[in-house]
Amino acid sequence: MDYTLVMKSAASIPLLVLLFVLHFVPAAHALDMSRQEVDDFQRETAGLPVGERIALWAEKFVGTPYDPDPLGEYVTRRAIVADDRVDCMYLTFRSAELALSETPEEAVRRALDMRFHTHGVVRDGEVVNYEERYQYAIDMLRSGKWGRDITPTLPGAAELEGSRGIRSVTALPAGAVPRAYGSLRSGDIVFFVKEPSKRVVGEIVGHIGILKREGDGLFLIHAGGRKNAGGEVVKVPFGDYLSGMPFWGIMVGRF
Repeated sequence: MDYTLVMKSAASIPLLVLLFVLHFVPAAHALDMSRQEVDDFQRETAGLPVGERIALWAEKFVGTPYDPDPLGEYVTRRAIVADDRVDCMYLTFRSAELALSETPEEAVRRALDMRFHTHGVVRDGEVVNYEERYQYAIDMLRSGKWGRDITPTLPGAAELEGSRGIRSVTALPAGAVPRAYGSLRSGDIVFFVKEPSKRVVGEIVGHIGILKREGDGLFLIHAGGRKNAGGEVVKVPFGDYLSGMPFWGIMVGRF
């Protein structure tokens, strides 16, 4: 299901007063929850640690088709909520926004703050300044809006060449990640770092996922796919993903 949001202009009402209309758009395996069910799940999980809530929301998206739009359908449609197809950035956005909120409306208000370098602006039901969004995942982590960068505290962390004006970053090489398993928690956001020689447009981070710990097991929930090539949100053992991943290593953000 997709929620199409209609919001009144901030010029005519107070900034945080929002009007919502639910519009149902069928999509196989999309996050199939009504507005009331979203609200109920937020209440049900309210007493859990924030990381657990983030992981549980990410798990709700398992099976959702991969977003084929190179920009992201939510950007092209100028929408805040577009749950019928997701990419790795949108999955991270929505899982955290829903987990940090008490109502669906609050999740939208958080989205208008958290997804942007500045702040999202809505006119006539559409976001009009998505050019000010976080287009590079490294900027999300460096902003502080997407948790604290705990990478420097992990055993084996090392400096890696940066790009786009960022001199260097502290990242955990792939071979050192298993030694850090005991330090990782549910809801940790994993930013997969590319080798400098493999960066196409200066992108330090090539993928994002969310961890979920189940007893001694550690799982990665991520939008597995490529633009215009299909895929879906999957939940896989983190070790299995690491063994075949094409990235230099990881950085980790924690709320």
